[in-house]
Amino acid sequence: MNSIIKRTVAVLSVLFLLFSVSACGGKKLEETTLAPTTAPATTKPVVVQRNRLTGLDNLSKNAQNTRPVAIMVNNITQSLPQYGIYKADLMFECLVEGGITRMMAVFADYTKVPKVCSVRSCRYYFPIFAYGLDAVYFCFGCNKSLGQKTLDRLKIDYFDGAQNYDELVFGRDPDRLGRYSREHTAYVDGTNIPELFKKYKIRTSYKTGKDTYIFNFVSPQKVSGEKCEKLTLNFSNYYYSTFTYDAKKKVYLKQHNGKDQMDSKAEKQLSYKNVFALETDVSLYDGGPLVQMNWKGGTGYYVSMGTVKKIKWTKPSEISNIVVTDLDGKVINVNSGNSYIGILNKGETEFVKT
Repeated sequence: MNSIIKRTVAVLSVLFLLFSVSACGGKKLEETTLAPTTAPATTKPVVVQRNRLTGLDNLSKNAQNTRPVAIMVNNITQSLPQYGIYKADLMFECLVEGGITRMMAVFADYTKVPKVCSVRSCRYYFPIFAYGLDAVYFCFGCNKSLGQKTLDRLKIDYFDGAQNYDELVFGRDPDRLGRYSREHTAYVDGTNIPELFKKYKIRTSYKTGKDTYIFNFVSPQKVSGEKCEKLTLNFSNYYYSTFTYDAKKKVYLKQHNGKDQMDSKAEKQLSYKNVFALETDVSLYDGGPLVQMNWKGGTGYYVSMGTVKKIKWTKPSEISNIVVTDLDGKVINVNSGNSYIGILNKGETEFVKT
């Protein structure tokens, strides 16, 4: 009887510790080793490594304490469909010049990045978001004013295929050449990123203080009592992203300008557990064609599990992550899973009744 009680207490203790780690955002993550109480002596303990970008226990042993990779992704209609982005842990989408949008796919495990296409040029606010994540940044080209100055000032680790083309990772998709304009054919071969990092002696471990969850992750649950089955982020008069809730899979399916946004290699529609519509001031820089954005914060909406919550968001500094709070300033819980973060002008989030 005493041995049964002891085993029960041990199991409950482990479960309590696991819950404490997963529920507390901003705490340093550590490995958790689980060994079944009834396992044979030959069974090896299971190493659980939590993904700092999703809160899920889905990282390999090789990914422990490793920096993410952020890749600029072309999103102009003429370049679609993309490929290699379905499994991104985070996806940013922002307005760029001409009323179009560009995306940044972020992968937590630099050893598991697929080939991503098509890859496009930097705009200054994207590396600022990547810098907060301590990510290594990949692009193909960069405007020489704001973009290049931001990369140089932050001293961020980055690879630009238009400046330091290395055939280990950069290339042109032969299946696209001749069918697409050349600017829509560039790729990053993520399978060779580990070799690239060794070649250029890139730091692969997180900086001290950055080895934290980006959100207060919890087990999936409704975020409010207000339903949200469909919403649209109107980035401009020409480009918009729509998300429709799939109640069976409990994710939001993404459409781009009214059409399903697909990953052509995965043959799957982009889908997200969490959708953040972050509203702020977006305008033209100095009256010219380039976009400038107040990346320091604003208001918006957090959407998950078929429900929506009004929020505030801040990015206190370039090195900081985005902090999401309720309207009273309390940091909110976020459901474990992948996230889409769209940053757009105030008042341009539209909720569609279905």
